[in-house]
Amino acid sequence: MKYSYDISRGIQKLKSKTSTIFSALALGVTSIITVIAIPIAAHASSSAIYNNIPNSQPRNVVSLGFEATGTSEFGGEVSFVGSARSNPTVTVLMSSWGCENGNWHSNNCSTTPGATFPVPITLNVYNTGTGTTQGSAPGSLITSVTKSFAIPYRPSADTRCTNDAAGKWFSTADNTCYNGYATPISFNLANITLPAQAVISVAYNTSDYGHAPVGHSACSAATTTAAGCGYDSLNVGTADSLTVGSQLKPNDAYQDTLNDSCINNGPLTPFGLDVGCWTGYQPAFKVTASQALPTSKDNCKNDGWKTYGSTFKNQGDCVSFVATNGKNQP
Repeated sequence: MKYSYDISRGIQKLKSKTSTIFSALALGVTSIITVIAIPIAAHASSSAIYNNIPNSQPRNVVSLGFEATGTSEFGGEVSFVGSARSNPTVTVLMSSWGCENGNWHSNNCSTTPGATFPVPITLNVYNTGTGTTQGSAPGSLITSVTKSFAIPYRPSADTRCTNDAAGKWFSTADNTCYNGYATPISFNLANITLPAQAVISVAYNTSDYGHAPVGHSACSAATTTAAGCGYDSLNVGTADSLTVGSQLKPNDAYQDTLNDSCINNGPLTPFGLDVGCWTGYQPAFKVTASQALPTSKDNCKNDGWKTYGSTFKNQGDCVSFVATNGKNQP
């Protein structure tokens, strides 16, 4: 069964068929305390450098369904605050519409609490591109990480959801009925240093779409339901909740899609800029990163200490940190 998709009326109208914390260690013997030396790298602290996920995580968000819209990749262009760029973690808020048994559009969704389905999801980070017109490509690929996640099925249909809300699950947290179930996933990008700006995207395969569609025979008996495989019911969340960082193109997104990309612009492939109609519906991403710290005295000299944000009060403070292998904290 296929459902219509009218991006020109707003993303909210999508109808989807699936629609460091540092720990100080001390060893005490009577009144004797032995201080354990810790490498400089362990002192790096992590902070949010971009956040478009609501601080109080919602039960669900407006989302883009890949199987429903023929999409293979979806992302946005962001700008980070501060100078922390090392070893970032990117969190993506997904929306799961799938049911362990039944489906959302037949009002017979049934899920055992805690039931999940596996799906590999790829996070791509690109340099920003120079183009501003429809289909403009992002810059070069910085990194690509694929990780398998156990995504929860949405909760069962609830009798408290009636009339137009029939078949939805009920949230006691806000007394509201929902079709999708918001769930965050995180990617740790070890040994990566981000630029000041980047294009971040999510890609995964569904039965019919993705960079390598799975097909309809790939589901095992354990994961096949009346709604199809779980990944056919998985969406990428969007939000209008920017609290950290900025959006370089707040009206646009990046997509690889075979369906109408935006305001009937037609298919958009390969992955490129989709101009217009994404205002308020940017991908729900959060990025945290560590502040790189100096490893030699030379890093501190010639105003080098200033490149570490507000970590050091002067060059001497920076040199002292390096000379004592981090024992003298900034």
